[in-house]
Amino acid sequence: MYEDKTLVCRECGKEFVFSASEQEFYAEKGFTNEPGRCPACRAARKARMNGGQTREMFKAVCADCGKETEVPFRPSMDRPVYCRDCYNKRRGM
Repeated sequence: MYEDKTLVCRECGKEFVFSASEQEFYAEKGFTNEPGRCPACRAARKARMNGGQTREMFKAVCADCGKETEVPFRPSMDRPVYCRDCYNKRRGM
């Protein structure tokens, strides 16, 4: 249904991918506009809006696809961790 799209960031001018899973997430939330900023610029803007406080991220390996990802919590060995795409697929089950 959705296909990856390449968009241009309105802040830095770099191209970034608006993935099919992100598009599906936007549609589920009722968002009608595509993102105007790349992930790096979105994170920088969010940090500025939060008084410069950034959320600590932790590296992990997805339990489904094996891709390296980052999560906003310290992974423990007794529970699986999923990348955004695999998490969204499992959530739809």
